[in-house]
Amino acid sequence: MSLKTFHLIFVICTTLFCLFMGIWTGRQWLAGETGSQWQLLYAILSFAGTLLTPVYGYYFLKKLKGVSYL
Repeated sequence: MSLKTFHLIFVICTTLFCLFMGIWTGRQWLAGETGSQWQLLYAILSFAGTLLTPVYGYYFLKKLKGVSYL
């Protein structure tokens, strides 16, 4: 598995994980569970990760444009 393939899989998994965490902690914050200020912070950071991880992936793939996926 090449570095390019690994990063593509890593970016997809990380984006999905951040999205899941953002939804999960956002729902906990909306439900008003204890430590709600932390739940809001985690939700915001997770959604930021959901948006920024594909940006990283785009620039990484752009940098390794000539490298094959094998």
